[in-house]
Amino acid sequence: MLFAFLTPLADEFVAFNLFRYLTFRTGGAIMTSLLVSFAVGPFVIRWLKRRQGHGQPIRDDGPPDHLLRKKGTPTMGGLLILIALVVSTLLWADIGNGYVWAVLVATLGFGAVGFADDFVKVTRRSSRGVPGKLKLLVEIAICVGVTLWIMALTGKPLGDGLAVPFFKDVLLDLGWLFVPIAVFVMVGASNAVNLTDGLDGLAIGPIIIATGCFGFIAYLAGNVVYAEYLQIPFVPGTGELAVFCGALVGAGLGFLWFNAPPAMVFMGDIGSLSAGGALGAVAVATKHEFALAIIGGLFVLEAVSVIVQVGSFKLTGRRVFRMAPLHHHFEQKGWAEPTVVIRFWIIAMVLAFAGLATLKLR
Repeated sequence: MLFAFLTPLADEFVAFNLFRYLTFRTGGAIMTSLLVSFAVGPFVIRWLKRRQGHGQPIRDDGPPDHLLRKKGTPTMGGLLILIALVVSTLLWADIGNGYVWAVLVATLGFGAVGFADDFVKVTRRSSRGVPGKLKLLVEIAICVGVTLWIMALTGKPLGDGLAVPFFKDVLLDLGWLFVPIAVFVMVGASNAVNLTDGLDGLAIGPIIIATGCFGFIAYLAGNVVYAEYLQIPFVPGTGELAVFCGALVGAGLGFLWFNAPPAMVFMGDIGSLSAGGALGAVAVATKHEFALAIIGGLFVLEAVSVIVQVGSFKLTGRRVFRMAPLHHHFEQKGWAEPTVVIRFWIIAMVLAFAGLATLKLR
């Protein structure tokens, strides 16, 4: 919004030239969403406490001490993330950019699914929310629409092409087959982040790290000079997603202020599903779907641990881990919650650096 209103005045007021720079507006988006989180956070948390009463229902099959330590903590704190993200994005991004709107729709669509799931859990006082198959169908529908939107914005041959890392100028022309792949990336990212959200501060840290990396990737992919130098796909217009990612980073930092152990509020599905969907949508728009699997490798590990655990138990009757997702396994081994969280953050940072390194390995 500021971009649309102030850049035309740059010839008369030189200071308004700053709003033409993505770096300046990204920094502004980070600070704005952070300040909005600080300002709105206490009110949102008090409102959630009043509405929810006993807070988030704690899983009976989870770590036993969670029933004592986390009882009464309100959920749906992801609402705070979405408020800060939307306000900051609309304020600092170019609202005429189609990619910004496509990613925002994906984020809010997944947020709506998460809201419905959290609402059912809280009102029914159960850890089971919306039926899994129904959630999946709605998520797929959202992703199909967003994917077709992004493909139309990008155009051929890049729109339905899949870029392969480590190789120069390798773009697989998939045609309509690109749609299910993009859907898988977005749905997979969303649900993988959701599985990671199980300890105070555990999910939001890697979300901030991965989002910061994709803000950098969006900036590079949308700049013809940097894209040609790094031999990555140049996608005109996606640079504006750096502002969106900056807003999500700031919103994540603001939420972490209230979610740090012991958490005043839990993220809930409204936060984890929307943040994961946002990462998936940015990855698809910037043509860095494979990079997401590395940069968001911690989310992949958490999801794989659940798949392995369920598969092993159904096939052999034995469990591979003491408890899944993976963070609960280490809790059961005696690691303190802050130890698990910080060590998983370290893993997330290492994987993020590895993912960024793939930009130059061509």
